[in-house]
Amino acid sequence: MSSLSEIPWNELRERAIRAAATSYAPYSNVHVGAAGYTTDGRFVVGANVENASYGLTLCAECSLVSDLIRNGGGRLCAVSIVAGDTKPIAPCGRCRQLLFEHGGGGLLVDNGPDAAPRHLHELLPDAFGPDDLPVRSTK
Repeated sequence: MSSLSEIPWNELRERAIRAAATSYAPYSNVHVGAAGYTTDGRFVVGANVENASYGLTLCAECSLVSDLIRNGGGRLCAVSIVAGDTKPIAPCGRCRQLLFEHGGGGLLVDNGPDAAPRHLHELLPDAFGPDDLPVRSTK
């Protein structure tokens, strides 16, 4: 994906909204959906899945990354994450790291139709990723 204009933002947002409607959020009632667009033009989606043991809750971005891997892997170039009210919601810190692993710092994170998307490196500066492992290893 070479240009911002090549990303189908409206469809990405709609898929995230539809995914939010499928989430399992009986505790917080915050339904979150995520949709991603890959560098080879595929869509992947995810929704949050809460658990009575709150620490076991899976964010929508976790589900999205699982869908990416399940559908052949690849790299994310853009994501849209929305709450049940259909408005953008920022990924938590854990999910920023998950998204970095599969999209890198250049991954575009949607801010809604009235704002420019942000690069993930703005949301997760100085991220640690796969490229750091061989450099930082003592072996």
